[in-house]
Amino acid sequence: MKTKGINHLALVCRDMAETVGFYEGALGMPLVKTVALPDGGQHFFFDCGGGSLLAFFWWPDAPPAAPGIASVKAFPMEPKSAVGSMNHVAFDMDESELEASVARLQAAGVHVSVPMVVNHDDSPMGVARDMHEGVWVRSVYFRDPNGIMLEFAALLRGFRPEDIAHQPAKASAGVAVEPAE
Repeated sequence: MKTKGINHLALVCRDMAETVGFYEGALGMPLVKTVALPDGGQHFFFDCGGGSLLAFFWWPDAPPAAPGIASVKAFPMEPKSAVGSMNHVAFDMDESELEASVARLQAAGVHVSVPMVVNHDDSPMGVARDMHEGVWVRSVYFRDPNGIMLEFAALLRGFRPEDIAHQPAKASAGVAVEPAE
C-alpha cells in the first residue's frame, strides 16, 4: 500500500457561512465543492494548496465545542487535547511568507495565539526566542471561528536520521487505554 499524501481532513464547524467567510476571506482558500447531506447537514471542501483539501461538516444539531477535551484549550499554555481528538491543522508555507501572514491575519481580525513567528528547535523548551541553525521549523498559530487551532508552518530543512532521538512512551500502569477497533 502506498499513499500519495493527505486528500482531505474533515472537521466539524458551528456555522458554515462563518466558516466559508473565514477560509475564503481571511485565508484565501477557495471553496471547491459543496454537498447537501440527506440529514439536513452540509459538507464543504476548500483547496488548501498542494493538492490537499480541508473539509467541514455542519449539522444543525451537532454537539457544542469542548475546549480542553476535543480541541486545544489555550495554546501555548494549555496545548493538550483528548485521546482521539484533533489537536491542530498545520498548513505548509514558505518561510518568506510567515512574518507577513501575522499582519494579514490580524488585519482580517484573526487573533494570533502568539503574535510572532515561533522558532521550534531541539532545546529542552522546544522553542527559541531568536533564529539559530538548530531551528528546524517556524510557525504561526491562530484559531478559526470554530475554535480549531491552525498553524502556518515552514520547514527549514529536511529531516535527518538524528531527528529520531526518543523512544515512544507507553501508557502508565493503571491508566485505561481503549484498544483501537
